[in-house]
Amino acid sequence: MALAHSFAPLWVIGLCVGVMVALLIFDVVVLGRRPHVPSNKETGLALGLYVSLAVAFGIYVFIDAGSQLGGEYFAGWLTEYSLSIDNLFVFIIIMAKLNVPRQYQQYALLVGIVIALILRAIFILVGAQAINSAAWIFYIFGAFLIYTAVKLAKEYAAHEDDEDAGDNKVVQFAKNRLPFTDSWDHGTKSRVMENGSRVYTPMFLVILALGTTDLLFALDSIPAIFGLTQDPFLVLMANIFALMGLRQLYFLIGGLLQKLVYLSLGLSILLAFIGVKLILHALHENNLPFINEGEKLEGVPEIPIWLSLTVIIGILAITAIASLIKTRRDEQNKYLPS
Repeated sequence: MALAHSFAPLWVIGLCVGVMVALLIFDVVVLGRRPHVPSNKETGLALGLYVSLAVAFGIYVFIDAGSQLGGEYFAGWLTEYSLSIDNLFVFIIIMAKLNVPRQYQQYALLVGIVIALILRAIFILVGAQAINSAAWIFYIFGAFLIYTAVKLAKEYAAHEDDEDAGDNKVVQFAKNRLPFTDSWDHGTKSRVMENGSRVYTPMFLVILALGTTDLLFALDSIPAIFGLTQDPFLVLMANIFALMGLRQLYFLIGGLLQKLVYLSLGLSILLAFIGVKLILHALHENNLPFINEGEKLEGVPEIPIWLSLTVIIGILAITAIASLIKTRRDEQNKYLPS
């Protein structure tokens, strides 16, 4: 027995997910008891562990399921990781706007990531079921990704940011309807007794903001990865590995993120590419009666996974190099006489 349309048997799925859940529980327990600002050594070791696990899993897929699925996994993982890095900009804004003490930020990120993983798992199951029951869903996914790509490009051109990231509607609703304390004296606790009444703490608000914000990000990332692989197990593991390293990236390269000035533009190109790939795939599998009388369009080309992986790596590499060149030039120009 296996997850619907997955190459892996149920025991492999259970083992992989179980190991990741155990790591998360260990992290939550340790950080809950000892909130602190992680050192570069600590974050570097943890990030190295998660990246190594992600690569090891990809090698396992290559060996057990072949190069096609192995390539799909790595393409999906790289895409999810790049989208997650973009999300860090918003997380930084949320932390600053809600005045989260540095020693509590790691715990807030971790709990927010746990919530995000649960929500994304639900999204993945729903998406996989939708794909299995109706191939035309690829048209919707593809159109949505192209729309998102255009929106990202316009925001980049207009130099718009996410200053309202900490004030989404769910957070505002909680602020208006629930009793809160503004004190951070309660540490990582979400609800405490204060003056004889139970009140929610700022930590609850931060976790709520991070969790709901990532839910919005999932609307882009889940359709994007389904454009690269339809194996729900690979989709789930790519998301797990991308999110598991997010907390370490936040502390390790927080300053470097400001130098990735072309990241949003690069991601818009990446999402547009995957959107086109999805629509081409939908045309190839077409069963809509008003397109070619419900018949598949056999002459429509499909983008192979090796080309997808090459394009993804190329876009990310060019984006990173171009960003670092620009920021270096901008820094040098600061010291030139006007």
